[in-house]
Amino acid sequence: MRSLSNIFWLGTKELRGFFSDFVLLGLVIYSFSLAVISQAQSNSQELHHASIAIVDEDHSELSRRITHAFLMPFFKPPQMIAQKDIEPLMNAGRYTFVLDIPPNFQRDVLAGHRPGLQVNVDATAMVQAGLGSSYAEQIINTEIADFLSHSERVPPAPVNLEVRIAFNPNVMTAWFTSVMGIISSVTMLAIILAGAALVREREHGTMDHLMVMPLSPFEIAMSKIWANALVITAAVGLSLYLVVRMLLQVPIAGSIPLFMFGAVLYLFFATALGLFLGTVARSMPQLGLLYMLVAVPMNILSGNSTPLESMPRWLAIIMQVAPSTHFVSFAQAILYRGAGLDVVWPQFLAVAAIAALFLMLSLSRFRSALSAAGS
Repeated sequence: MRSLSNIFWLGTKELRGFFSDFVLLGLVIYSFSLAVISQAQSNSQELHHASIAIVDEDHSELSRRITHAFLMPFFKPPQMIAQKDIEPLMNAGRYTFVLDIPPNFQRDVLAGHRPGLQVNVDATAMVQAGLGSSYAEQIINTEIADFLSHSERVPPAPVNLEVRIAFNPNVMTAWFTSVMGIISSVTMLAIILAGAALVREREHGTMDHLMVMPLSPFEIAMSKIWANALVITAAVGLSLYLVVRMLLQVPIAGSIPLFMFGAVLYLFFATALGLFLGTVARSMPQLGLLYMLVAVPMNILSGNSTPLESMPRWLAIIMQVAPSTHFVSFAQAILYRGAGLDVVWPQFLAVAAIAALFLMLSLSRFRSALSAAGS
């Protein structure tokens, strides 16, 4: 009980020190709010409100059907322009797409000819241009096929292909990047906060005060781990409810409390890793360099942005020993696919086992570092 009391009160000291450090406090607030919003809204990989103009030189039923087929939210309402205005307006950046329907287009289609139809694309908007070009081609071909089927009584195709997209029916990038932004911030801040807490003690000279008190290295280390883990857990919960659900309107399929339980297990590893790096680093710049060498590759190769199936086989096997890989796996399963404990318990168990092993390693390193400093 005495040891638990020491851990608790030392942890409250860590919390007071964190809330008085406005730089770290601002970093946590930014990472789980504005950073998540900007990542979700600025890294769009789907067609959204693309500007389009149409030159209708045919003025036929088919040309009108094609014009009316470009709908929101993929395209803005099409604007009718003259053929001579295509080049000036494209040069001015007014439109990403300009569709030029030539004269007698409907007549040539009905006659079985292959008339040309020009789509001008401003490729400076790279993502919009690539996606919009293929989408415009699908729209035009669909409208022409539908027009011919009604005009010539063409029999329907023998196979009716229906594509059903699970878990993200509208293929919205924000549904993925917002949650993945939170997961990345968990690893980053857990390491930085725990490591910075130890480096800050050393730089301010308060570590010497702790060493002369009747405290064990285990109590000092665990107080830093639970205090920083509590800060990040609270930030993750608020970010999921307030930023992702309410502000970005991203639906969460599974249980947030179940995900939070898994996140707490993972935080034992991440904060222990930060504590380990804090015993190696002698200053905050050194801690930042160590973070880039250790945590950045671990985060990138965890399956956060690139699936493990896309990596070389040997690399995917190696990454199975990193808790970040299992963290990303159960986070996606719970939050995207609505998985329950019966599905994700192997990942929970793997994270807990690896976290326990590394926690013991970090505590041993921390104890050795304090003994060396005391002598």
